[in-house]
Amino acid sequence: MWPRKNPKLDPQPASNAEKAPQERVSGQEPMTGAQASYLKTLSEQAREPDAYDEALTKAAASGRIAALKAKLAKEKNAGSERPG
Repeated sequence: MWPRKNPKLDPQPASNAEKAPQERVSGQEPMTGAQASYLKTLSEQAREPDAYDEALTKAAASGRIAALKAKLAKEKNAGSERPG
């Protein structure tokens, strides 16, 4: 009888969750509808309307989404800090 693989004991394959956005998606595919909607919302919240471009690829949209989320988080954290 052949030994069976046990997913609880065998090491897991390397995860792709740690890849940079440009490595996760095809650079040539247009952004998805969900990306477009989210990017539009984030660009309005960040007061950066030029960050939205309907011609972006999936990778470019993913990068801009990450940058806008980071900017908004930084602004939120800066606004919540009060002098002691």
